[in-house]
Amino acid sequence: MKKIEEYVRNIPDFPEKGIIFRDVTTVLQDAEGLKLAIDSMIRLLDGVEFDVVVGTESRGFIFGVPIAYALGKPFVPVRKRGKLPCETIAAKYDLEYGSAEIEMHKDSIVPGQRAILVDDLIATGGTVEACISLIEQLGGEVVKIIFLMELAGLKGRDKLGKYDVASVITYEGN
Repeated sequence: MKKIEEYVRNIPDFPEKGIIFRDVTTVLQDAEGLKLAIDSMIRLLDGVEFDVVVGTESRGFIFGVPIAYALGKPFVPVRKRGKLPCETIAAKYDLEYGSAEIEMHKDSIVPGQRAILVDDLIATGGTVEACISLIEQLGGEVVKIIFLMELAGLKGRDKLGKYDVASVITYEGN
């Protein structure tokens, strides 16, 4: 069986020269790669007690929903501004050029609930940091944050210093 890293396609000089883009679609398009990714992420949760899985749009949904299903937990989506139909809370975060905003339904986390946060990739950590703020605004506790891939050179983990963070694959550069 291949290692999970072998399923990730590396695209040099995208989106700009000198950057190696880590493409997760090749993991998703291969049944063995997808199973290995989900199973590997679930193993990062060994011994963690939690009530709910939270995932960010869109690849956090792709990985978070099967994890929630496999472990018999509910799934809470965090979406881009204006996409959720009920009353929401919002958090802004910085992008390379400008800012963005994410939202979560006000009734999606019950005070005291222990949440894990799932996404495909941690780069600068801005999206995850905003998501944590939403969970905590609603009285939830983030007990673990898991990623399939981490770009360690962008130091996103530094923003999440007080949280338990784990990645299946760590790339040293950015």
